[in-house]
Amino acid sequence: MASAAEQLASNLNFRTFAKAEDLKKRLWFTLGALLVYRLGTYIPLPGLNPDAFAQAFQGQSGGILGLFNMFSGGAVSRMAIFALGIMPYISASIIVQLMTSVVPSLEQLKKEGEQGRKIINQYTRYGTVLLGLLQAYGIAVGLESGNGLVNDPGWFFRISTVISLLGGTMFLMWLGEQITSRGIGNGISLIIFAGIVAHLPTALAGTLELGRTGALSTPLILGIIIMVVAVIALIVFVERAQRRLLIQYPKRQVGNRMFQGDTSHLPLKLNTAGVIPAIFASSLLLLPATLAGFADSATLPGWATTIVGSLAHGQPLYMILYAAMIAFFAFFYTAIVFNPKDTADNLKKHGGFILGIRPGERTAEYIDYVLTRITVIGAVYLIFVCILPEFVIAQTGVPFYLGGTSLLIVVSVTLDTVAQIQGHLIAQQYEGLIKKSKLRGGKRGR
Repeated sequence: MASAAEQLASNLNFRTFAKAEDLKKRLWFTLGALLVYRLGTYIPLPGLNPDAFAQAFQGQSGGILGLFNMFSGGAVSRMAIFALGIMPYISASIIVQLMTSVVPSLEQLKKEGEQGRKIINQYTRYGTVLLGLLQAYGIAVGLESGNGLVNDPGWFFRISTVISLLGGTMFLMWLGEQITSRGIGNGISLIIFAGIVAHLPTALAGTLELGRTGALSTPLILGIIIMVVAVIALIVFVERAQRRLLIQYPKRQVGNRMFQGDTSHLPLKLNTAGVIPAIFASSLLLLPATLAGFADSATLPGWATTIVGSLAHGQPLYMILYAAMIAFFAFFYTAIVFNPKDTADNLKKHGGFILGIRPGERTAEYIDYVLTRITVIGAVYLIFVCILPEFVIAQTGVPFYLGGTSLLIVVSVTLDTVAQIQGHLIAQQYEGLIKKSKLRGGKRGR
């Protein structure tokens, strides 16, 4: 028998959406905030020579700068005030999450509920400021070292660049929090989503133009489109897939009444780590190529040139290391964000237990056993999604814009946003049913 929530979800229609005034306000606010973000990616830094920087960026677009440019919606290629994007905030969030597993005081704050989360979020903001300050100063010094990139090098340029880039990052962090509280979806994720999707029309038009001129065959383009659709379907399936552990609660007596035991499920996602393993792995692998690009090729030793060449996109060593790093970070980050012992202790505290498993330590061992095995499936899935585009590019030379990391982000954010919209519509319809039942009860009373 379908649950009440499932019945409400099946009855959703455009009439329900038309009546959801609060949802429409949230959607308009989200669209307006994302429009402001896109406008900011076109405001250049003061004192920069845009033409000289555009030429210099072309030589570095294949390294880590290209990855950051994708996440920032092209702001890096234009060196706009949003060039740092939201990456310092993401890095600070990951660092704080790692520290909560190492520092006992932070681990205790994590267990204190809402108040503890507020303090941890404040630490994350402080970390964002520190990382943004260091990265902005490094960018300013790097721009000054370039030939003709800065019109008037000096401390005035450095200070103005640091203020502009750090201010842009802090504004995006605030804008993301506003979208989360007053809009729809996770604000930080939507900002990254908007940056990636912004280049999609241009990339699609470029691919079709290559097909028109004969550089790419029509069957190859159709095959790529089919592959993208199949990968998106796989991402949707795996990201929604869960391993549910049946939790049993014993009978309990409240006053003179005896309540029957209840059952629930402990959902374990196949991909608990999300997109973090792919981001970490690609960032680390692109770092040597980026550093080599800034150095003079004539001064590089032979072994360094060989290593950089072996770590280029599509090379066998790159593929092997990319897959190994994704698998490592999938297990590492899952161990950070999910603690089986804490979960087992919470179940024991509330009287819940898994059938056939003793509460406490044995429950923690069983949860860890299940989580380890489904993480193997999640790691294989991440490796497949991220390696497949690299393999296609290496074999065909197709300028495939949406890589595995960007596809994961786009599909995951879309699923989360659609789920929140559906939640608002279900709540709207549920409130309408309650009002109708009250009106009918009042008429009967008369």
